[in-house]
Amino acid sequence: MDRHEEQQVIIEAQAQTALQHYAEMQSAPRFPLHLPVEVKSQIGACAAETQNISANGVLFAMDRDVPVGSMVDFTILLPGEVVGSRRDIQIDCRGRVVRSFDDRGRRGVGVVIDEYHFERA
Repeated sequence: MDRHEEQQVIIEAQAQTALQHYAEMQSAPRFPLHLPVEVKSQIGACAAETQNISANGVLFAMDRDVPVGSMVDFTILLPGEVVGSRRDIQIDCRGRVVRSFDDRGRRGVGVVIDEYHFERA
């Protein structure tokens, strides 16, 4: 096997691993919560709205594209009545964009949550 063939095998293995990881993420239950959020990335801050939230990530609707692979920071404020708390719960998140697509004139941006921190609001 020459060097080019070895590199091709490595690239294919990495792609297969990424597809398996994405399939695992998609299998987590999703909750259709529509909450306002500000998403911050290296291209700036942008207003967004959550479309659904799972244990692994969140799908945003927004007016700006954020490229796949971009690191993003955002804070979700979960209403207390949604989570069974007397107070709202603030979740500070850091993640990366794994999907971006056109959705009826807006951008759908899927983000995997890599880090999060809960705070009482």
